[in-house]
Amino acid sequence: MATRDTDLTSLRIDRSARSGGVPNRFRRLRRWLGWVLIVALVAGAFFFFKDYFRPGLEVQLAPVSFTSPAQASAVLTASGYVVARRKAAVASKGTGTLVYLGVDEGDRVKRGQVIARLEDSDVLATLARAKENLRVEEADLKDARLSLERLNKLLKDGFVAQAEYDTAEARYQRVVASIAAAQFAVKEAEVAVENTRIVAPFDGTVLKKNADVGEIVAPLAGAASSRAAVVTIADMNSLEVEADVSEANITRVTSGQNCEIRLDAYPDRAYGGAVSKIVPTADRAKATVLVKINFKSYDHRVLPEMSAKIAFLAKGFGADPAAFQPVLTVPAAAVVERSGRPVVFQMKSGLAVEVPVTTGRRIGALIEIKEGLKDGDKVIAKSDENLRAGAKVAVKIQ
Repeated sequence: MATRDTDLTSLRIDRSARSGGVPNRFRRLRRWLGWVLIVALVAGAFFFFKDYFRPGLEVQLAPVSFTSPAQASAVLTASGYVVARRKAAVASKGTGTLVYLGVDEGDRVKRGQVIARLEDSDVLATLARAKENLRVEEADLKDARLSLERLNKLLKDGFVAQAEYDTAEARYQRVVASIAAAQFAVKEAEVAVENTRIVAPFDGTVLKKNADVGEIVAPLAGAASSRAAVVTIADMNSLEVEADVSEANITRVTSGQNCEIRLDAYPDRAYGGAVSKIVPTADRAKATVLVKINFKSYDHRVLPEMSAKIAFLAKGFGADPAAFQPVLTVPAAAVVERSGRPVVFQMKSGLAVEVPVTTGRRIGALIEIKEGLKDGDKVIAKSDENLRAGAKVAVKIQ
């Protein structure tokens, strides 16, 4: 019973006495070795992945594109528009309702071809009446001539008086004059009929329809509901470019100077041209002088009112048509030599990739690429000794 009532809470096992403190030292050593291992792993990871965390060499990219050799010799550039030297808004000389329109936009017409016709019933009736009046006068002429011939014989034989003969002769002269007047009336009526026919003044192409069947057409379009021009046509063989050149730069332009023409619609196609005329007056509002440039040759893609860029070339340049043929180019600074051959660098997945190329002629700050690249590719704009294949690169933010 005494043992059962004993207080056991004060009992303790003295572990330090038996182990002499060895477990505590072992735990401290193990903890220290753990930290050393962690530091070693971090250091190893740093050295192993340092290239991935290192910022790449900043570079700029340049497009591979077609360039005309003529651009390198341009002394001046200007903007302008394609126009037709021969262009006409074809209208009617008479007033009437349009009853026939035989052309549409884009149709080709020949000189003298009937394009449209106005209502002509009234003028046709006038023409018919004038012709009948002429027939009446011609019948009177026959009677007056026969009467004059009879009286002439009777006068010679002494059977009629001179006054009677003079009266017959006067009647004959009046009939002759009336016939001339009737002929002019017929001609006038024929012109009135012709004025209802609207014809092409020259060979050309219809650019625009200005009126439709049923509308009133008048020479001056005086009424709000009337039209003056029926169609607008242009001679597509007479296209040229008109450009406004600043007064300060007009001394760089001379008559006959070779030019390169590029249409905004087809920037990859260059056309040869030459200055045909410098208009001898200035526009005081714009401080420019109008310069006209002829095409040396062009195709069906060139249309009136297209906008164009004109490069005025240095003297003696541009005579060879090959000067206007575009070639594939990159910045000259993008090409370097590696192992005795020209190369460029492209950026792929953040790394510089070496691409061997075959180069051609130098065009200003550009150089021709014959092989190794294609239009639309991008290369590192400037290569130096620090740039090597496999180097990490990043696009420089402007």
